[in-house]
Amino acid sequence: MPGEPEVVEMPAQDGQPQLEITVAGEANGVIVINLMPEIAPKHVAQITALAQAGAYDNVVFHRVIDGFMAQTGDVQFGKVGGDVRMAGTGGSDRPDLPAEFSDYAYVAGTVGMARSSDPNSANSQFFIMFDKGDFLNGQYTVIGQVASGFDVVQAIKLGTGPNGAVVGDPDVMTAVRVLP
Repeated sequence: MPGEPEVVEMPAQDGQPQLEITVAGEANGVIVINLMPEIAPKHVAQITALAQAGAYDNVVFHRVIDGFMAQTGDVQFGKVGGDVRMAGTGGSDRPDLPAEFSDYAYVAGTVGMARSSDPNSANSQFFIMFDKGDFLNGQYTVIGQVASGFDVVQAIKLGTGPNGAVVGDPDVMTAVRVLP
């Protein structure tokens, strides 16, 4: 269909870790992400450790920009039941990570680590691309690629507030699990 982003789905390799994200809200379903420890080992280790500890369960998609990306993963301020107005400003109790930039291109379905202006400030937040974003290439650490559930990604409630902030009830990652 013209105008639809071309999703680069990636089949899992033997032993490649995956994240299984169950989403509820305007979007309902499961997103499976193939993680890439070969290009971002420290970031993938941090994400999987947080997921295994249940830190991502009930965390909202706090910033969602149409045609660009859906951001989530603020385990400090983004939990359902808390004051999510601060979502996007927090991290986790784990240290920030040094950048692991690669030449992997940002396309629809690519998952990258969110950070501040400091390239070495990624912690727990990540984003999923709706479409390609060449301007991010080599500037943000890529950690994975959507393997299935891109239709769920596309259905995530869009932000209508400043800088894509989600107003009202945001969509939620109700459960995030690491698959072998």
